[in-house]
Amino acid sequence: MKILLVGNPNAGKSTLFNALTGGRARVGNWHGVTVGALCKETTIGEKRVEICDLPGIYSLDSMSMEEKLTRDYLAEHGDAVLFVAECATLSRALPLLCALKKEGRNLALALTKRKQFEKRGGKLNETKLSEELKIPVFTAEKLSRSALKERISACFAMPKVEGDAKEQLSVRAYTPQSNALTRTEKLFLSGYFCIPLFLCILFTTFYLTFASGSLGDFLKSGIENFFCGFLAGKAENIPSPVLRSFLVDGILTGTGGVLSFLPQIAILYLALILMEESGLMSRLAYHTDGIFSAVGLNGRAFFSLLMGFGCTAAAITSTRGLDDKRIQRRAILCLPYVSCSAKLPVYLVIASSFCNDPFPAVLFFYALGVAISLIVALFIRRENPPFLMELAPLQLPRPLFVAKSLCFQMKQFIIKTATVILAFFIASWLLSSFSFAFTFCGEEESMLASVCRRISFLFAPIGCNDWRIAYAAVSGLFAKENVAGVLLTFCGGFPYGAQSALAFGAFLLTCSPCVSAIAACARETGWKHAIIYAALQTLSALLFAYAVYFAVTGGAVYLAIAATPLIGLFILGKKKVEKIHRKRNKFAEKLHR
Repeated sequence: MKILLVGNPNAGKSTLFNALTGGRARVGNWHGVTVGALCKETTIGEKRVEICDLPGIYSLDSMSMEEKLTRDYLAEHGDAVLFVAECATLSRALPLLCALKKEGRNLALALTKRKQFEKRGGKLNETKLSEELKIPVFTAEKLSRSALKERISACFAMPKVEGDAKEQLSVRAYTPQSNALTRTEKLFLSGYFCIPLFLCILFTTFYLTFASGSLGDFLKSGIENFFCGFLAGKAENIPSPVLRSFLVDGILTGTGGVLSFLPQIAILYLALILMEESGLMSRLAYHTDGIFSAVGLNGRAFFSLLMGFGCTAAAITSTRGLDDKRIQRRAILCLPYVSCSAKLPVYLVIASSFCNDPFPAVLFFYALGVAISLIVALFIRRENPPFLMELAPLQLPRPLFVAKSLCFQMKQFIIKTATVILAFFIASWLLSSFSFAFTFCGEEESMLASVCRRISFLFAPIGCNDWRIAYAAVSGLFAKENVAGVLLTFCGGFPYGAQSALAFGAFLLTCSPCVSAIAACARETGWKHAIIYAALQTLSALLFAYAVYFAVTGGAVYLAIAATPLIGLFILGKKKVEKIHRKRNKFAEKLHR
């Protein structure tokens, strides 16, 4: 048996899925968290049942890409449906529920967020609701996993009741809550309060994460001293030079250096989780719609761009929630320029090479990435897309939920460091410690040095004609965390001046994202487009790095003079031309300027 979880966006379907299956589906207090079908088996009533969590949908005549996915999945699978509805929005969900009822599906209704609903004056009677809707009804809030499974088993074991569900419920069955806005809700609907609050949160987060002497810096130093100081010091006593080099250079310096950034990444993720869970993100999407519509996106793109600070691959997948394929493609082109959490260690290593306090430099790289992403969106914009979005309810973040979400993200980072990144550094040690004759040698005579010298000329224009810098850049194409580990392992940091560091940072900011992000892009646009995007981004990143180095070494005035004609051509090229239709060739309508 297969049970499909269907309902409006942000109704609690993924939370119910996790409660039933013990799964790890992403949940959040905002519209469009689930963007694809997620299925997992569990046992209900001594039977194996497959539970499928589907993206939110308002009607079977759907608009957005995620809604079309749910509609197509429903058309292909005539299975039982557990309709999940928030108590406060039950009236709005009834047309979809009635449409599914008319299709003759085995249907049951699970109500969520009842406590908040009753707190605002709403009332409902499960028995009366069941009679009027002609389906089993129960409240899923605060039920244990076993109790939840028992309730669902009982619902689908009951014979189906004939008759259509009522779209207009009686007062005895359902009394809606008060829709009057509280003072807090009115305050957050004011851009004069919400946007400055968001900027303060960002500044505080970055300060706690990057600033010298901050909490993130203190914890990073402690982990770094443990791996690169204490453990590396113990390993120096190993008599075998090969084994000593393997432990110190192959594992502790690189992998320990990456793990030392765990506290700072945790602070960054904590801020994102708190903004999601509180409902602040949906209000920021509402307030920033004007800015995004000016560059060819809409307010819903704010979710994806903000998620880009965490993981580019996840942010690209979330673009399925956008209303139009063209808008999705523009958002995907912008996302690689938003600095993900994996770039944080890289910026810190580069910034630490030329300033005592890396906070201003790292903040500059993050701001520059956002600015470039908006410029790219402006360059490829066409028409102003429509904007339709539901505001998530304001609520205090649940401490247990925040702690679980943060632990999950940190576990993912540790697993990635302990598997993919560790394997990369072991391979790097092998290639940098042995010659082609497979004899133990120094780095300069190694296989890695011989190969990377052939591409080091690409970074000569920024003052880094060094095979180690070339290898660091290539390693970032697999995982951006690798760059920091390579710089720490082979160079002890970034070994060149501030101008070269700024140019190299500009390259890493704008180059192709990691392999997982390219794969996510391929799933949305196809491999052909994904590879072309990655190649063009890497090529343009090199040119941008050259321009930055030229500018900071005294050529800023000449660069501005050279860029003026290009800016003028871009502005003139955006001039609107009226489009008319006329009939020709057997009265077929063709578009002419």
